[in-house]
Amino acid sequence: MCHLRHQSISLRQTKSAANYELIGVQVVSKDSFGARGKLSVNGTEHDIFRIDTVEGHQRLPFSLKVLLENLLRNEDGANITADHIRALGNWDAKADPSVEIQFTPGRVIMQDFTGVPCVVDLATMREAVSDLGGDPATINPLAPAELVIDHSVIVDYFGSPDAFQRNVEREYERNRERYQFLRWGQTGFDEFKVVPPGTGIVHQVNIENLARVVMTRDGVAYPDTCVGTDSHTTMQNGIGVLGWGVGGIEAEAAMLGQSISMLIPRVVGFKLTGKMPAGATATDLVLTITQMLREHGVVGKFVEFYGEGVGTVPVADRSTLGNMSPEFGSTCAMFPLDEQTTDYLRMTGRTEEEIALVEAYAKEQGMWHDPKAEPAYSEYLELDLSTVKASIAGPKRPQDRIEVSAADTAWRRDVANYVDGFEGDRPSNPQTVYSNGKEFEVDHGAVVIAAITSCTNTSNPFVMVGAGLLAKNAVEAGLLTKPWVKTSLAPGSKVVTDYLERAGLDTYLDKLGFNLVGYGCTTCIGNSGPLPEEVSAAVNAGDLAVSAVLSGNRNFEGRINPDVKMNYLASPPLVVAYALAGSMDFNLETQPLGTNAEGKEIFMRDIWPSYDEIAAVVHSNIGRDMFLEQYASVFEGDETWKSLPIPTGNLFEWDENSTYVRKAPFFEGMSATPEPVEDVQGARVLAKLGDSVTTDHISPASTIKADSPAGQYLREQGVEPADFNSYGSRRGNHEVMIRGTFANIRLRNQLAPGTEGGWTRDFTAEGGPVTTIYEAAQNYAAAGVPLVVLTGKEYGTGSSRDWAAKGTRLLGVKAVVAASYERIHRSNLIGMGVLPLQYPEGENADTLGLTGEETISITGISEINNTIPETVNVKAVAQDGSTVEFDATVRLDTPGEAEYYRNGGILQYVLRNLLNK
Repeated sequence: MCHLRHQSISLRQTKSAANYELIGVQVVSKDSFGARGKLSVNGTEHDIFRIDTVEGHQRLPFSLKVLLENLLRNEDGANITADHIRALGNWDAKADPSVEIQFTPGRVIMQDFTGVPCVVDLATMREAVSDLGGDPATINPLAPAELVIDHSVIVDYFGSPDAFQRNVEREYERNRERYQFLRWGQTGFDEFKVVPPGTGIVHQVNIENLARVVMTRDGVAYPDTCVGTDSHTTMQNGIGVLGWGVGGIEAEAAMLGQSISMLIPRVVGFKLTGKMPAGATATDLVLTITQMLREHGVVGKFVEFYGEGVGTVPVADRSTLGNMSPEFGSTCAMFPLDEQTTDYLRMTGRTEEEIALVEAYAKEQGMWHDPKAEPAYSEYLELDLSTVKASIAGPKRPQDRIEVSAADTAWRRDVANYVDGFEGDRPSNPQTVYSNGKEFEVDHGAVVIAAITSCTNTSNPFVMVGAGLLAKNAVEAGLLTKPWVKTSLAPGSKVVTDYLERAGLDTYLDKLGFNLVGYGCTTCIGNSGPLPEEVSAAVNAGDLAVSAVLSGNRNFEGRINPDVKMNYLASPPLVVAYALAGSMDFNLETQPLGTNAEGKEIFMRDIWPSYDEIAAVVHSNIGRDMFLEQYASVFEGDETWKSLPIPTGNLFEWDENSTYVRKAPFFEGMSATPEPVEDVQGARVLAKLGDSVTTDHISPASTIKADSPAGQYLREQGVEPADFNSYGSRRGNHEVMIRGTFANIRLRNQLAPGTEGGWTRDFTAEGGPVTTIYEAAQNYAAAGVPLVVLTGKEYGTGSSRDWAAKGTRLLGVKAVVAASYERIHRSNLIGMGVLPLQYPEGENADTLGLTGEETISITGISEINNTIPETVNVKAVAQDGSTVEFDATVRLDTPGEAEYYRNGGILQYVLRNLLNK
């Protein structure tokens, strides 16, 4: 149930206050179905809302049962009504989504890149409330919110025993202002907790400690549901927790008690049969399923795993699959609750009382997995686990799976996209490198980064122990990693290093250069740090297409490292193997990795550990005691964290000289009532983009180049390039982020052909000269010219990056016209008051003959003041006077989204309703 803190009342509560019975701070559902009942577990009695009071509940998939309970418990008679509950009970599995419901998450989780701007916005909202005559304390989380600082560590130092300590010290030097701000937030807001740096990766910390699975509040037990400001929040789906990644703006609204508007989704049933074969890893399984689901098409849908094979998949593997949900495009990837779940909860230190409640509640509500059950699903897929083969994915998308046996052949095929005009079956331009007293050559295909990183795989002890055993076998065979490879180990929690040390495997990883570099998301988020200067110089001198191999979940262009063009996802053991091989133009199955002291050739098959070896180490070296010890003081932090000075009080004391944390501009000039939305006239195209433009392309998280608009701004503020840090770390400063919007070094804007990066043409000047997107947007704003973006399919794939939408809004973009959208980014655009439009089916800018040089007018937008029109008219006038007209679909999919748009964004919507209560 919800608490009312400092008299904070969300819109959902305000609209329907008369329908609530208030008992102290407890809010009670209307309970039209008489669903409220009792559940006694080991002598403790809990209130529950029984889903069996709703007709049709039996055939619902597990994920929709969780949603059904959520509606029953939060029924208010206005936003959540008995009709909504009946609609879910009567769900037509085969129908297209059409019924809007309100989902009320039980809690919110954040990482620091996305969490800092969340807290900045909340702190700014407090001032906006005060400026408009309200009480700042009304802006306070109503749902538990937890933030894990995990995205700020950069691999500056590697391959040495002191790498971890030096990276942590550098992290604090770079991020002191941000960390002080977050420490203030932990004291300034109720229901807000921070996991300090150097603890672990948000999603791994979530499943190992923070997730409740079944929550209790005010005497009520209910399923744990959680949204997060990172797309990989879906990792929790592996332990049966429903939730997904949302934009920071949507998460802020959820923290303030605002329900999330959604359509009852289609649910894809994915049946698992058989067992995984020897030698195959969870990563291989994930890459196989990612490819299958991308090919099938699951964007905007729930995916749910069922069948007898589910029971053979341990929670570590389930969570690895859940984590990759954004890569195959689904909203979530759910596993039901069963003995695997409770065994995992026990191992990770949950109390016996908590575990007993999870099992009793799930069985009482029909949410316990029955391997023979066949719930109703919208679509069906099936995989025999025994058919999974060793795989990697790349060179730029997670769904581009390659069997390891064919990896060298695939590299030779794909490298043609990165190197022009070579003859023969592979390019070659070897460069000599002198480094640390050694001389060696690097060429196209060289693996220059091998990183064991990302919660996707470091949460899984089988693949981590597998990497350790492979390292042990390699060292004992006399093998070494190649000198040009930057190696790193960045586990998702301290428990990983505990069991590697207990098993004695850390020594062997260290000998191969896989020393601990930090606990956080490193290479997978673009925090790989610079290559050694000599290697970087050689790569750039030869314009080499070199590679990174990482155990992460993302390998999009320009994400991993600015010197690296080709990036591959692989299991931790394969990361070690490729560090030994040193090249992607290498067949791990047929070529030797080296020779031993006797001159015998050593192949990967000679050092690859068996499943039984891995299992023996896992079972004898991982214990509940590790989790209890490491998470006993998870929110406290070390002395460096504790000693950070922080301001006190409800309002944050902004430092106008800060280059990390600045007061957000989104509420400047905001009135108590929204202005009517208007048609767009005389707009110009800021960018004309192709398919699969990611949120990394729109708002990069990685390195800030010195000659970029953001770099120039920082230098003007007295910041040296060595201290620029990353875009991700500076998300609390809108001045940096607006200059970084559309600034990815691999972005290709078709308005400025022949360029790569944040370039466009500025039609405020004669002839439309090429300039930076930021400078052009500033000139358009000064001239009063609105902007639009034209783009292709799957616009906004990737991370749930709120700044991809915030930056778009601040550049002056009024509308985006795309062939299709990724779910989260479309929602984020609406949340910032940017209108998402969609071309007619089968059409795009090219088929319609649009060049991006036209002047654009969009009529019919004003109708949104009163209704949601299906389409609006887009008219493009070319320089020669010719015109192109078409009706674009309005992608405001629910009445709630239309209300956010009318208010100029979701935060303005929430703020106005708090003021008007």
